[in-house]
Amino acid sequence: MEQSRELPAIVVGVDGSAPSILALRWAGGLVPLFKARIRAVTCWQFQIAVGTFTPVLWNPEEQAREVCAAAVAEAFDGGPPSDLEIVTAQGAAAKVLVEESRTAQIVVVGSRGRGGFEGLLLGGVSATVAEHAKCPVLVAHGTDLPGALSGVPGQNSADAGGQPGSSHASA
Repeated sequence: MEQSRELPAIVVGVDGSAPSILALRWAGGLVPLFKARIRAVTCWQFQIAVGTFTPVLWNPEEQAREVCAAAVAEAFDGGPPSDLEIVTAQGAAAKVLVEESRTAQIVVVGSRGRGGFEGLLLGGVSATVAEHAKCPVLVAHGTDLPGALSGVPGQNSADAGGQPGSSHASA
């Protein structure tokens, strides 16, 4: 296991949305080309608002880990690559991913995440990471991998099997 940590990383921003699951699939297809491991990163932060109460039993880091693990399970139907690493980090997603880009070969993000406004072609996190990352950034659009990557073992096509939450209009 120690040897896999020496491999360069493909960092993937994961929030559990269909575009982030597609980003994981892209990363899975890129692993053999980059001879790298996947570092799936899910961010969390406390939302501060006046007059609200945060339940004492709420564990945001554990919830982030569960969201990431569920996304990984959906993205890789045959099981995730053996050296895939799930990372949870406290902070704003764009800032954390830009920091992660300092040691990554490439960062892969979905075109949109859970927040935001319908109809946008590019989400705020994706745009910020693409502008400020210290390595190349792949912004995954659409609902499926291109043909050249779709046959990679362990990939779960959004069109094959009709995965819930994966039905988006093609870009």
